[in-house]
Amino acid sequence: MNRRLIGIVLAVALAGVGTFLLVNYVRSAEDRALAGEETVSVYVLDDRVASGESADVLANRVRIEEIPVKVRTEGSVASLTDLTGRVAAVDLLPGEQLTADRFIYPAELETFGSVEVPEGMLEVSISLSPQRAMGGQLIPGQLVAVVASFPPFTIADTLDENAEPAESGSFAFTAESPDPSSTDTTTETATATTPNSTHLVVHKALVTSVKVEQLPQVPDSEAAAGVELAPTGNLFITLAADAPDIEKIIFASEFGLVWLAHETETAPEDATLIQTRLTIYL
Repeated sequence: MNRRLIGIVLAVALAGVGTFLLVNYVRSAEDRALAGEETVSVYVLDDRVASGESADVLANRVRIEEIPVKVRTEGSVASLTDLTGRVAAVDLLPGEQLTADRFIYPAELETFGSVEVPEGMLEVSISLSPQRAMGGQLIPGQLVAVVASFPPFTIADTLDENAEPAESGSFAFTAESPDPSSTDTTTETATATTPNSTHLVVHKALVTSVKVEQLPQVPDSEAAAGVELAPTGNLFITLAADAPDIEKIIFASEFGLVWLAHETETAPEDATLIQTRLTIYL
């Protein structure tokens, strides 16, 4: 009986020592990873904060974390007192760095959450990763430019040899196939592949809503070992624009990749080109 009791005590002691060594190993691994890097302290959310909640709740829902300066989010909060009297403008989820532009004063909350859509405009929602939507810093009421990127795709149609190329290295195609009985030799059937391309296709779309998907959660076993997941939840961005621009946004989202860029009301809308490898080095 005494041997069994001694064995249990030893097993518990060994488990405690193993846990202690594992935690210290993880901490030392983090220290080694940050060695030589300039670091900064930031606040990271441990728990969800709902839109409209007071910044006073943050004291029990954040932790201070040392991260490399290069990955600090612009506008990160240096002190919780900087947010005194403010409320969350949108839902904030675990894993997010705390930034001042996600908080507003209560008097602003009503207008923040109810952006009026100008008459004659349509709305559409698209799902984007944070890096394609200004790192998740978008708020309703902002204006954005919509930039579309497309991979190469094959065009099989009728090549009009007399048409001027639309872009450097590209071809102009007619909508109809040639008549086999015709003696007209100005057209021929052609198959071509477009280059990769990027272009600003919509100016000054109005952001009317921003929602964040639920972020993945770390299993308890991994959380105990210090494992964390990056904030990878997509953003659901609702944009208001006129009908032709809505068509462009949907097409780009369906067949290409979309990036959003903050655009002021006075930003110029000319002097942009379709960018390909033929133009990017100019």
